[in-house]
Amino acid sequence: MSKKVIVVASGNEGKIREFRQMLEPEGYTVKCLKDLQGYQEPEETGTTFEENAVIKAQAVTDQFGIEAIADDSGIQIRAMNDEPGVHSARWLGHDTPYTYKNQVVLENLKGASDRRCRYVCAIALTRPGQEPVVFADTVDGEIAEAPKGENGFGYDPIFYYPPLKKTMAEMTKEEKNSISHRGKALRKLENWLHEAH
Repeated sequence: MSKKVIVVASGNEGKIREFRQMLEPEGYTVKCLKDLQGYQEPEETGTTFEENAVIKAQAVTDQFGIEAIADDSGIQIRAMNDEPGVHSARWLGHDTPYTYKNQVVLENLKGASDRRCRYVCAIALTRPGQEPVVFADTVDGEIAEAPKGENGFGYDPIFYYPPLKKTMAEMTKEEKNSISHRGKALRKLENWLHEAH
């Protein structure tokens, strides 16, 4: 059986690694945006994680005629009207370090009694001549009082998960994959690929 090529429409090394670990055993050759010559990045104009994931994956499929996967994810903080939401990566500027973004969140929530938050992940799969398929999932937690942990990325040091009594950045890779929004959405995609092929 010839290997199927799939492109992960991301420049995030952590995400690409997670997709590789999952898709290569399924018989896919996984490529990323760096492997594509002349790729034109689309504008993320969607108002939901699902829409933005489809925009990113569809751009690759349309430009290169191959299967693509894209993930759009972020954090919704109850006391901040579910912001930063779909703007999580671009919030306070795309190149602003997360250490600073996390400090701003903690400042905003100083003295707040409601510290509930949620990570959301939507993964879109696009194929030439077919409708996109989207798999989404969430994980609920609380904003910690202070950043903790060295693992993970983004808002992980301030995302506290009560059942494990740890922030996402304090978890092992196995712990995080078993409960995280992306881990759960990836398993939905994996099951779908398993049944579809």
